[in-house]
Amino acid sequence: MTVYDEIAAILHPLPEPGSIEPEEIYNDACWEVDTTRKEAALALEMGWDAQEAEPLLSAIAAARRRKEQAEEEIRLLVAYGREFTRPRPYTLAELAAAAGMSISGVRTAYDHGQVAAVAVAIGRPGRDWRADDPSDPPTGSLAP
Repeated sequence: MTVYDEIAAILHPLPEPGSIEPEEIYNDACWEVDTTRKEAALALEMGWDAQEAEPLLSAIAAARRRKEQAEEEIRLLVAYGREFTRPRPYTLAELAAAAGMSISGVRTAYDHGQVAAVAVAIGRPGRDWRADDPSDPPTGSLAP
């Protein structure tokens, strides 16, 4: 097994026997994983041959990008749950349990940018935001 094959095996583990239902498709599932492993190993090898990326570091960086993307997705979904659902927002406790976060973590998980992105994605505004965006111009004048 080459380093490319080993990294691909780590990234794409075979399913455990009994974990696939119905059992008749277990071999098909293993074949799909094997095909995916071969494609991943080939991509890693081609990247190394082209001197674009060291295979292990490349795989770690790709996993980090997927993690960051998943974290952003969670922030957007939490923003949706707090700012866009009707008739009431989901509770902080509900969202915290679903996201694997603390209640205070959910409270600060998203910002105006994520709220704006959700509004664009769903085509409607959320409820009034609980705080002004620090980059917004002041609404009142306190100037002398």
